[in-house]
Amino acid sequence: MLRVRCLRGGSRGAEAAHYIGSQLGRSFTGWVQRTFQSTQAAAASQNSCAVDDHKATAPVPEDCPVSSYNEWDPLEEVIVGRAENAWVPPFSVEVKANTYEKNWEFYQKFGGQSFPRDHLKKAIAEIEEMCNILKMEGVIVKRPEPIDWSVKYKTPDFESTGMYAAMPRDILLVVGNEIIEAPMAWRARFFEYRAYRPVIKDYFHRGAKWTTAPKPTMADELYDQDYPIRSVQDRHKLAAQGKFVTTEFEPCFDAADFIRAGRDIFVQRSQVTNNSGIEWMRRHLAPEYRVHTLSFKDPNPMHIDATLNIIGPGLVLSNPDRPCHQIEFFKKAGWTVIYPPLPLIPDDHPLWMSSKWLSMNVLMLDEKRVMVDVNETPIQKMFENLGISTIKVNIRHANSLGGGFHCWTCDIRRRGTLQSYLD
Repeated sequence: MLRVRCLRGGSRGAEAAHYIGSQLGRSFTGWVQRTFQSTQAAAASQNSCAVDDHKATAPVPEDCPVSSYNEWDPLEEVIVGRAENAWVPPFSVEVKANTYEKNWEFYQKFGGQSFPRDHLKKAIAEIEEMCNILKMEGVIVKRPEPIDWSVKYKTPDFESTGMYAAMPRDILLVVGNEIIEAPMAWRARFFEYRAYRPVIKDYFHRGAKWTTAPKPTMADELYDQDYPIRSVQDRHKLAAQGKFVTTEFEPCFDAADFIRAGRDIFVQRSQVTNNSGIEWMRRHLAPEYRVHTLSFKDPNPMHIDATLNIIGPGLVLSNPDRPCHQIEFFKKAGWTVIYPPLPLIPDDHPLWMSSKWLSMNVLMLDEKRVMVDVNETPIQKMFENLGISTIKVNIRHANSLGGGFHCWTCDIRRRGTLQSYLD
């Protein structure tokens, strides 16, 4: 287990809202102010579902719409993302550091434009079918709002177009009865939370706890503008030295760099999650939860769930191409470490934001059911040998946008209780 440095930080959200609103113009001022008003209301409100500081171990009331402690309890309700109107992010320094050089020409050509529309159409159809299958399995499905991501916006520190609301796992982390909105680290994702606000406000009004992490300015100082990447070898060297494109100028993190196992939550320092972001989460969740920092032999760390995926109590998938430096931590705790087989996704299939290891980015519906890609027969056999039934779904075109089943979802409610699996 690694320890992170303690850093001081704060937020001046209301002041920033006023200033951003004035810069964006009257048409945007209203929703910026409403956004911060709803955030302030969430922080100030006392409700029957919130965990009292003096009763941190109390169970979540049965009528709370939000309750999830791990990645494998029986899934009852989930948010599934949208590919509609998905926009290629501008080819800025943080995007370049998170993408492979074979895709740089794509970003240089299409940055600030729509993803290929025929491809998007197929991805949308795949996700609709995925939603239908989840419903047939008895899961309630919620969706973010469709938004025009082509709209250019400007803050005092940068300007950008948007990206998408395809991957709720990236921006939302559910811990118990609390929904935590991640601050994000890409400028193209600064306003991504807007697509999720209607559904989150509904959960809040029904009793859930709602927290927004301090929003970074995403000023130039947050990024190493001279981050020296030219090859995979460069990336390996920099990662081994603990050097990333994001600095420690202010806290930032994506929710998908965290993965839950009851009282223990695991995180990696990555290109989008810095140490001060991890420290904010550690303090926010203490003492009820323990946040452990892991590291991997990974030339391009961004989101933990295609590198390490916890699929059951004491059962963890570990990417054989990106070995975990702290894997003995799990073994000493009596956990079973499983190395998934090589993925089958063809070399010529576009993966603009990810690697082929989305094959292990699976969604557990419970301990004995898993949603897995219909094309990935080796990992299907692996699960079946473990006594886990596979629900096969095709999301190959949706994979191209940067996520598998785990990324495309955020589990809102799982039937279970808070437990410790490492003591």
